[in-house]
Amino acid sequence: MSIELIARRYATALADSVGNNYQTVQAELNSFNAIIVENSNLSGLFSNPAFAQTDKSNVLDKLIEKTKPTSQTANFLRILLENGRLNDLNAINKTFVSVLEERSGMVAANVTSARELTTSEQSDLAKNLEQMSGKKVTLKFDVDKEIIGGIVTRIGSTVYDSSVKTQLENLKSELVNG
Repeated sequence: MSIELIARRYATALADSVGNNYQTVQAELNSFNAIIVENSNLSGLFSNPAFAQTDKSNVLDKLIEKTKPTSQTANFLRILLENGRLNDLNAINKTFVSVLEERSGMVAANVTSARELTTSEQSDLAKNLEQMSGKKVTLKFDVDKEIIGGIVTRIGSTVYDSSVKTQLENLKSELVNG
């Protein structure tokens, strides 16, 4: 089973259970993930089957005791540990954010362009994406001169690529393959 599918299942279950407390839970999961990422010994402990589950559980309980998250977050972390998914926390938390956005009628889009887009261009793009998706769109902009011109927009797992680089690659492929 892919990590995306696993993350979606856990994130959806979490979103179903947190209610209006979602911002607190999300922040706590971010903090806890940072602790695990910054400490390779913790990451190794939680992913290594050679360590007993009780040892892992004791370490997690001590971390929970120190960080003092809400009971919802603490219980969710225990479930992840019990199911061997604590090291997937980063992917689960990112998917959790996506699930919450979907439920609120919002969607995040990453836009990559060859140059900085003007405020007017950003506004026009946002309007077009909102019409296309039927949802409120929050945009994140990046610049990548490698794409030569045009833009690449990613909404979830869908990519809209109108970059000059891709068009040239497609043209080359057509010419080579006839």
